[in-house]
Amino acid sequence: MGLAGIGLGLTVLSLLIWVGLIVFWGQFWRADQRLEAGDQLPENKSTREDFTHPPIHPSTHPRSICAIIPARNEADLLPITVRSLLRQTYPGQFSIILVDDQSTDGTGEAAQQAAEMVGQADRLTVISGQPLPAGWTGKLWAMEQGVRHAQQRPSPPDYFLFTDADIEHSPTNLQQLADKAEQNHLDLASLMVLLRCQSFWEKLLIPAFVFFFQLLYPFPWVNNPAKKTAAAAGGCILIRRQALDRIGGIQVLRNALIDDCSLAAAVKSTHPPIHPSTHPPSGKIWLGLTQSTRSLRPYPSLQTIWDMVARTAYTQLGYSPLLLLGTVLGMGLVYLVSPVGAVWGVIAGDWGVAIAGLAGWLLMALAYWPTLRLYRCSPLLAFCLPAISFLYTLMTLDSALRHWRGQGGAWKGRVYAEVSTDE
Repeated sequence: MGLAGIGLGLTVLSLLIWVGLIVFWGQFWRADQRLEAGDQLPENKSTREDFTHPPIHPSTHPRSICAIIPARNEADLLPITVRSLLRQTYPGQFSIILVDDQSTDGTGEAAQQAAEMVGQADRLTVISGQPLPAGWTGKLWAMEQGVRHAQQRPSPPDYFLFTDADIEHSPTNLQQLADKAEQNHLDLASLMVLLRCQSFWEKLLIPAFVFFFQLLYPFPWVNNPAKKTAAAAGGCILIRRQALDRIGGIQVLRNALIDDCSLAAAVKSTHPPIHPSTHPPSGKIWLGLTQSTRSLRPYPSLQTIWDMVARTAYTQLGYSPLLLLGTVLGMGLVYLVSPVGAVWGVIAGDWGVAIAGLAGWLLMALAYWPTLRLYRCSPLLAFCLPAISFLYTLMTLDSALRHWRGQGGAWKGRVYAEVSTDE
C-alpha cells in the first residue's frame, strides 16, 4: 500500500469514528440535558441584582439544605456568590457554611459582610479551616470540615449543596435542583454551570472544554441508571446526606484531585433495593447544563486556561504513559486527520481523500455546534475544533511534564504531586 492508500485509509477511519461517535456514543453532542426552563440571565447583565426574580411554583417537597463553600483567597468573588445564594427562592430551610481555607485576603470577612448587606447574616456560618492534613487535597478537606459542622447540628440537613466560591446561582437554581432530585428520586444532581466566555481565548477554548467533557462523560449515559458512566461538575452538586453517609463521606475521596467525578462514581456505584411504594434513592445521579447559573472565574489569557487544564489532565489519565501516548495518537486521528486529509487531497488532486476528509471535518463541526450555541459563540468556531484540539493535546503533554517534575496539581499556592484517581 502506497502513501496515497495510507492517507485514504486514515481519512476514512477518522470519518467512520465520527459517524460512530455521533450515532452511538450516547448522543453526547446534543447538549440537551437541562433543568426545566427557568430564569435566563439577560444580555449585558453582569449580576442578578439588576432584574426581578421570575414567579415560580413552590417546591412539592421542601427539604432542609445546607450549602458548603470551600473558599481560599476568594474575597473578590464571594460577595456575588453569597448574595446569589441568600436570594434563592427555595421555600425550604436553607443555610450556608463557608470554610475559610487558610485565606490571606479577608475571605471570611468578605462573605460575612455580603450576608449582612442583604440582612441574612444568621443564615451564613463562617468557620476557619484547620491546617491541611497529609493525604488530603485542600478543597476536599475544607468540604469535610463544612460537612462535619453541619452534621453536628441538632437537625442535620437533608441535602448538601457543594458549590464553589466563584459560582453565581440563578434565583431559582436551588429549587429546580431540589425538585429534580425529589421528583426523580436522585441521590445526586449536578450542573455544569456556564463558564465565563468573554475574552478571545475564552471563546476559542472554553466551549471546547465543555464539549470534551461531554465526550468523555456522555450526559445521557451519566443520567441512565443502567450505565456505569458517572460524572458531576464540582461547581454545583446537590447530594442527599444519606447518600453521602452511605459512601463513607468526603473522606473516601480525600486525595482525589478530580473530586467531582469521583464523588459521582461513588454514589452511582451504590444500589440499595427500591421499595415499590416509597421509592427511596438508589444511587441515581443526574448531570445537566445550564445557561442561568454560571462561573465568575475569569480566564482572560491562554496561560490561565492552559494552567487550568494542565492541572488535572494527566491525573485524568491515571498518570499512565501508555494512556498519554494513546491519547495523543487518538486526538490526532480523531481531530487532525480529517482537516489535513481534506486540504492535502485538494492540493494533490486526490478527491477520495479530500471528500472523506471534508465529510469528517463537517461531522466534527456539526457535533460541536450545539455546545457553541449554548455559549452563544460564532458557528465558524466549529471549524476551528482541530486547531483547538491540538492546543489541548499540548496542554495534556505539559500536564504530564509537570507531574514528572513534581509540579502537578498546583492550585492556590499548593502543589499535589501525586493524587488518587480511584473512582
